Amino acid sequence: MTDPVTDDVTGPANPAHGGPADEALRAAVVDLLDRADAAGDGPGTGILPIVQAGAPVLRAVAAPYTGQLGDVLPRLVEAMRRTMHAAPGVGLAAPQIGLGLAIAVVEDAGTEADDPRERTPLPFRVLVDPRYEPAPGPDGEPERAAFHEGCLSVSGWQAVVARHRRVRLTGRDETGAPIDEVLTGWPARIVQHETDHLAGELYLDHAHLRTLTSNENLVRYGPVVEPRLVEQG
Repeated sequence: MTDPVTDDVTGPANPAHGGPADEALRAAVVDLLDRADAAGDGPGTGILPIVQAGAPVLRAVAAPYTGQLGDVLPRLVEAMRRTMHAAPGVGLAAPQIGLGLAIAVVEDAGTEADDPRERTPLPFRVLVDPRYEPAPGPDGEPERAAFHEGCLSVSGWQAVVARHRRVRLTGRDETGAPIDEVLTGWPARIVQHETDHLAGELYLDHAHLRTLTSNENLVRYGPVVEPRLVEQG
């Protein structure tokens, strides 16, 4: 489904997010979820199709979420979480399932403590209309870290992206409660990646393309590192 946001907004107000439900959009999302459940093992089991690079919805700026989905939002969030786990991935933005709304889910169990990527656990959370900005490091200046990353909508490939090591994340959760926190390392990279999706961007827009490698070759040959990336630290 492409971005079906319409100008004809009707339905009851959604107190958690301040606006009325869009009944046409709500019905389209219910249909998407019903079809996914029908292809699975029944209600609450469906895995949503993940659209791939080239789909227009991935290049459009997502519409701010103002309550358009009403009571369907919790069901959508759970389906996105199942889809993210099944992929498997650590984040999924609504445009990646064909829905042009500024909603994303993130979750990562993390890895061992000495992982140079600082891949600490990131508990499951829903990001609504998220924004990020660089946060200063120990020396008071913003830092950048360059590592390979991939995307569920560019399946099978990874490339090095230099991202902010620390970011301040703001926005709301699925209940409308405000989010304002600082994230470091891999959790910061995840929220930058997913928030970029909501701006119509793919990680390849920011990648060092000479480092592009298939997942198979990343395992076989290891990371592709450019000397200038090493010099930059």
